[in-house]
Amino acid sequence: MNHFLDIHLTDPGHLRQIIDSAAQMKEARLGRPRGASDDDLPLKDRMVALIFEKPSTRTRVSFDLGVRQMGGQTMVLSGSDMQLGHGETIADTARVLSRYVDLIMIRTFDEAVLTEMAEFATVPVINGLTDRTHPCQIMADVMTFEEHRGPIRDRKVVWCGDGNNVCASFLHAAGQFGFDMTFAGPPTLDPEQEFVEFARARGSDIVIERDPAKAVAGADLVVTDTWVSMHDAQSARERRHNQLRPYRVDEALMSKAKPDALFMHCLPAHRDDEATSAVMDGPHSVIFDEAENRLHAQKAILRWCLEV
Repeated sequence: MNHFLDIHLTDPGHLRQIIDSAAQMKEARLGRPRGASDDDLPLKDRMVALIFEKPSTRTRVSFDLGVRQMGGQTMVLSGSDMQLGHGETIADTARVLSRYVDLIMIRTFDEAVLTEMAEFATVPVINGLTDRTHPCQIMADVMTFEEHRGPIRDRKVVWCGDGNNVCASFLHAAGQFGFDMTFAGPPTLDPEQEFVEFARARGSDIVIERDPAKAVAGADLVVTDTWVSMHDAQSARERRHNQLRPYRVDEALMSKAKPDALFMHCLPAHRDDEATSAVMDGPHSVIFDEAENRLHAQKAILRWCLEV
């Protein structure tokens, strides 16, 4: 059974298979009228449970649409719809859902909820996001880079800002796909050392650089993410802004990267905080290709999990 829990837990060959499959499915749909059905419906008669303890736009829409495009059906469940970990143990919920559905995608807070769900489910489980990692996003990001610039192996990726869950999955991807990565951010928001060491152990050059201008020099890709979570208190938001303001991605910073460098942000964005609108809407930006590719990458992940 193929769970997709994290990039570092998935064989590099399978990761490449997923990226290639996503690109092929995207290419197959180009020029097709909106709403037209596929001849091949690999998820026909399959039911997928989409569990959202955390609110979502892109994850919910892209997974829901992806399942439907492949002929399957979805059951969307929020934290308020379920007794997940409260009135019922996560293990029991996993066992019960496995009797009803063919696959479970969960977007949650605590990584332990994900791992317990996978341990006791008898159907594949996909990590739609936890507080520690966001692997589906980075699969879409790798796909996006490669469709614009070719293989990501041996390229330089620079992360500016907070060493959060998206940054963590980028570090996992560095080790699995063979690219180098520089983190530029304040020491209080460094990524966990475990993620850094994973990539280094697999031969990636991982650099921590406090000067953002030095960090982006020679970059093939510059990435950032929102500085604050919707759950952060106002005082925490102010502290984060003060720490991260020097790492805002603006036109001057992007000019230090390679002339053909790409800019990514997984969205939603607070425009002119972590990145300026001039960069987000500028010639380096591929943020909306990145958002679209969540759909294609996740369709490939669903097919890999279900072996269809």
